[in-house]
Amino acid sequence: MRFVNWSGSLSFAPREHAEPVDEDAVRDAVVRARQAGRTIRPVGSGHSSSPLVSTDDILLSVDRLTGVVAEDAGRARVWAGTKLRALGEGLFDAGLAMDNLGDVDYQTIAGATATGTHGTGLGFGNLGTQVDGVRLVTGTGDVLDISAHHNADLLPAARLSLGALGVVTQVTLDVQPRYELHRRCWCAHIDWTLDHLAELQHTNRNMDFYWYPRSDQTQIRTLNRRDLGSNGRGWASPRVPDSEPYGAPREIRSGPVHRTIPQERDLRFEEIEYMLPSDAFPACFAEVRRRILTRHRRVSGWRVLVRTIAADDIWLSNAYGRPTTTIACLQNTSLPYEEYFQDMEAVFRQYGGRPHWGKKHWLTARDLRPLYPRWDDFQAARRRLDPDGVFASPYLTRLLEET
Repeated sequence: MRFVNWSGSLSFAPREHAEPVDEDAVRDAVVRARQAGRTIRPVGSGHSSSPLVSTDDILLSVDRLTGVVAEDAGRARVWAGTKLRALGEGLFDAGLAMDNLGDVDYQTIAGATATGTHGTGLGFGNLGTQVDGVRLVTGTGDVLDISAHHNADLLPAARLSLGALGVVTQVTLDVQPRYELHRRCWCAHIDWTLDHLAELQHTNRNMDFYWYPRSDQTQIRTLNRRDLGSNGRGWASPRVPDSEPYGAPREIRSGPVHRTIPQERDLRFEEIEYMLPSDAFPACFAEVRRRILTRHRRVSGWRVLVRTIAADDIWLSNAYGRPTTTIACLQNTSLPYEEYFQDMEAVFRQYGGRPHWGKKHWLTARDLRPLYPRWDDFQAARRRLDPDGVFASPYLTRLLEET
């Protein structure tokens, strides 16, 4: 069976494709692989465009490990292969909701957290910051619970692991009573958006914008809770600067968080996204804009997305230790992207950017190690949980091991 990812840019034929139906079957697959000197790469929905799951040996899908296992006291334990859309519905039926989400909801919860998937908002980290515990099968075939109460020293590694520590079977999430968001979108010129960006970010629960290089216009999106006033940082009445240039919004709608944040993605695209120190964003975006307009406008047929992420303490998180602003360049799959993306990567690196693990980039361990203060701690956790390299692959080796 040939594996092809969501965008179509990654295609390979594993020697074996495993689809375990329960945790015991996952453990059996890992033990057999270890005994035979073989390797396994776990895969979720295949949305990532980086080759994290690529293997010529065993590809293990968690698609059949789905559903909400239990909810209690602000936590929900879910199977690793549960898609975010189904997870949102399951939590909603139980009167619960996640704190924040990203733009797409067809990822699995294990895949989304393992690659640093994030949404937007000054007060919200990536999805891994909502992880209270992880249950996984290690490279030795042991089933390990990791949380603040069990193996707590491994939690900062397990919250974002790239599938390098084991096969995640269950994830425990911090959740809250279900709530609704009010979503509002409108257009403005890029200069107006940049002039009002800080105000928009600080006066809305969630805020992001797309910049369209061919028109120099932006589409701004804000989301705010309907059940809280401004004192609860819910902004029941969305905050828009008095000088808003266009009166008629393109979209206004409300609904549960899991139905309001994600956006439909009918067209397939490639993407590069870098996480920048927020104080470096203005200068970095100015150079990105300049290069796109002078070098790439002819081929940059898609938009550029800007979001924010709160700082965290997850060892391989792109927002580790610093408030973060992200810049993502998107390109239709029918158009060339490598020259464009590599030029953007050069700019991002100049301003201290860290690449999104699940999207296009060309960095190796030698480039990455200086960007992550706890890099060596993650490597120690990897050696501890997978001493025989059962979850290794050529790409993962290039990504994590200096040569």
